[in-house]
Amino acid sequence: MARVKFLPNDVTIDVNEQVTILDAARLAGVRIESPCNGTGKCGKCRVTLDDGETPVLACTTVVRDGVSVHVVEEDNRSLEILSHANHVETSVDPYIRKIFVATEGRTLVYGGAYLLGSEKGDGVDKNYGVVVDIGTTTLVASLVDLTGGHELGTASSLNPQAIHAQDVLSRITFCAEPEGMDIMFGEFAKEVNRLVGEVSTRAGIDRENIYEAVYSGNTCMLHLATGTNPRSLGRYPYTPALTGGQVLSAEEMGLRISKYGLVYLPPVISGFVGADITSGILATRLHERKGKTLFVDIGTNGEMVLSVDGTLVASSTAAGPAFEGMNITFGMRAERGAVEEFSVTERGVSLKTIGNAAVRGICGSGLLDIVGELVAHRVIDDKGKLVDPANGIYPFLKDRLGRENDKPVFYLSPGVYLSQKDVRQVQLAKGAVRTGIEFLLRHGGITARDVDEVLIAGSFGYHLREESLISTGLLPAEFRGKVEFVGNTSKSGGHVFLVNKEAREEITTLVKGINVLELANYPDFDKVFVKSLGFHQEEWA
Repeated sequence: MARVKFLPNDVTIDVNEQVTILDAARLAGVRIESPCNGTGKCGKCRVTLDDGETPVLACTTVVRDGVSVHVVEEDNRSLEILSHANHVETSVDPYIRKIFVATEGRTLVYGGAYLLGSEKGDGVDKNYGVVVDIGTTTLVASLVDLTGGHELGTASSLNPQAIHAQDVLSRITFCAEPEGMDIMFGEFAKEVNRLVGEVSTRAGIDRENIYEAVYSGNTCMLHLATGTNPRSLGRYPYTPALTGGQVLSAEEMGLRISKYGLVYLPPVISGFVGADITSGILATRLHERKGKTLFVDIGTNGEMVLSVDGTLVASSTAAGPAFEGMNITFGMRAERGAVEEFSVTERGVSLKTIGNAAVRGICGSGLLDIVGELVAHRVIDDKGKLVDPANGIYPFLKDRLGRENDKPVFYLSPGVYLSQKDVRQVQLAKGAVRTGIEFLLRHGGITARDVDEVLIAGSFGYHLREESLISTGLLPAEFRGKVEFVGNTSKSGGHVFLVNKEAREEITTLVKGINVLELANYPDFDKVFVKSLGFHQEEWA
């Protein structure tokens, strides 16, 4: 046996020899961030031993008796999480109704046509619900007055599951063991209960008067939120164990609201096109739009829907965690000190960090800005190589080029840089999304020029600039001037589901008719993907 002490938590545990520090931390209940689920790829689980000066990876370092492990505690209070979304007009007709029976002095609580229970006194005006946007990286809880249909407040946080496994596939792998599933479900329930408590306390609302929650997230996230093992999503034919469009008991989901509380899951479209996209379709009324509209939610999964006069076809691609700042040398979440904007002008390089703090790293929006600008100014060539911009417009960019570990880098500050490996990660991520777009257009029998409007959804997408999306080649150049950033449609669509029960029936029927493209089934998928990796635009014209 080996005794390990974790600092500054001051937690000690005895474990078997040959156990890694990461596994020992999990057994001790100490959180060490490991987005790649302990494969040694992301490098984010760095800790120091004994003297506090020797950095090692917790996932690859075996414990020894008497070792003290110093864990860097992340301060997520500055984490920027988007709760904003474009306003959606809808009539108020919620699934939850309350009726006061004066002769009995009691209020009846109904869920649809079913009597859920009764309460003493007249409590008709105390009728609330909550929308939970379950992102792979973040959580947002929105408290809603079901009488008037308006939002009373929001609370947000990091999704605690991301500490153990950053993307969907690594979470499916993490859940292969029963204890992994228990961790994912338990930590989600604990954090959602905390967020619901926070937002209801601020609004002066008793959580016992919250009668329904809408869980809006991708298919895997809904599995994890309901304690349903997502193993079927990890193997062909990737059939989900739950398909949504159903109401569950809040108590069974571990959600502390009214004793009569319910949880509604919007219908999912496929194993990798989830309820968050269903909510997005509802929020943007994509199925009612005339012309050709492309809806894209950019994140660890690139999920997209093409509407041609209201006929919908959907697809998804595994973009990976680069857009969340993971697998990037100095990548970080959207926290204080992260570069979020970057531009090059004749006066030099301009960058903005969150909180206007000293540069600590690069978040997703900053990453695309940097790569897009370096492509535009020939510091990154068509194939993605960092090169001397001898023929560039601004020679001063050459001064920021250097080498680290004998590899080319571009310095943002003396201690923070973009590496060649980072550019490759962006290529893989943007190439995946672009590939999905190309196949959707092909399926619709249209070209990029034919598209009338492009709706970019999601927290990450909202912080992007159209020019960065186009200069990196994530979007075709023909989309210039057609892009609209619609915000957190997972939350705004969930809001509609919460306050209008008819929307549930409407979308459940609609989802059954959506065609889903499985991109891997196309024989030329690899060819299109490789083409999408480049930063050239003219060959797509």
